[in-house]
Amino acid sequence: MAASGPPPSPDRPVLHGYGAGGFRISGQRWQGAVLILPDRVLAWPVAELAVATPESLAALLALEPGRVEVLIVGTGAGAGLVPKPVREALAGHGIGVEVMNTGAACRTLAVLTAEGRRVAGALLPV
Repeated sequence: MAASGPPPSPDRPVLHGYGAGGFRISGQRWQGAVLILPDRVLAWPVAELAVATPESLAALLALEPGRVEVLIVGTGAGAGLVPKPVREALAGHGIGVEVMNTGAACRTLAVLTAEGRRVAGALLPV
């Protein structure tokens, strides 16, 4: 897959690992769900995907148009569906969504970030 943007910024958060209920991002341990944006990491106030709302993704939706092309959603250990209001809000901002278990989401996010893609992640812990 070819890169579709500039190389990743050295200031961009880098996902190094996951497990034990959290994530290791740019050398820092994050416990619980996280929202990884192009310029920062935030705690994501969602315990399960079914309760996600557009408001829970406000920081992503507030980014300038085109800054993020796709949101990679990690569902934890199992499968899950993104609630319709969230899908509609993302679509309204021109952001696609890919949903997979958190392990696959972390691997996908790392590859796409390394390729310089305009991607963000919303990850539930395992």
